[in-house]
Amino acid sequence: MEQYKTVHEYGQDEVIIEKSRFIGYSKPIETEEEAREFIDEIKKKHKDATHNVWAYTVGMNMDIQRYSDDGEPSGTAGIPTLEVIKKEDLRNVVVVVTRYFGGIKLGAGGLVRAYTKGAKIGLNASKVIDKVLYTDVRFKIDYTLLGKVQNELINLGYIIKEILYEDMVTIVVYSRSGEVDSLKNKIIDITSSNVEVEEKEDFYLSKYNDEVILD
Repeated sequence: MEQYKTVHEYGQDEVIIEKSRFIGYSKPIETEEEAREFIDEIKKKHKDATHNVWAYTVGMNMDIQRYSDDGEPSGTAGIPTLEVIKKEDLRNVVVVVTRYFGGIKLGAGGLVRAYTKGAKIGLNASKVIDKVLYTDVRFKIDYTLLGKVQNELINLGYIIKEILYEDMVTIVVYSRSGEVDSLKNKIIDITSSNVEVEEKEDFYLSKYNDEVILD
């Protein structure tokens, strides 16, 4: 998969609805075990809460989808929380919405809206990001070509991760995987084929508001 959506980091936020306190938590995860551990952690933190509703998806195709109403009427809490994840098209994410009852019953429709809101604020606090597949591409050139190649890469908007100065110069570039062939052809062209090209590993980079987050 060349691109998918998830969350960047642990996040939490809260909202008061009809005197009930709803705290939304979310976190990126890789496995179902990690999701369960996070749910248990929040349950322990809020063992005095009225409900700790949760949902998660695992896998690039959302192969695993789980949820729990945790005592709320069936269909009013866990499913709405899961639906927020699915509507956002998020992979590998867990959400927990903690509720402290404030004395006013919300009814089925009110509960659905409240848990939907709780899930959304938790996800927003975690930063919804795009994970984009990149490739580490290395260009080994003569020192005399450095300025020309570097300017071309900057003008084209590629990420220059580092420049290694040895007997020759190696420019380490992060390219979107689908653009690697185009990039290679451009550099081969402007150097008149006086370049050694090496493709390294593929990996995912995070993009938030179209800006790459280099951890």
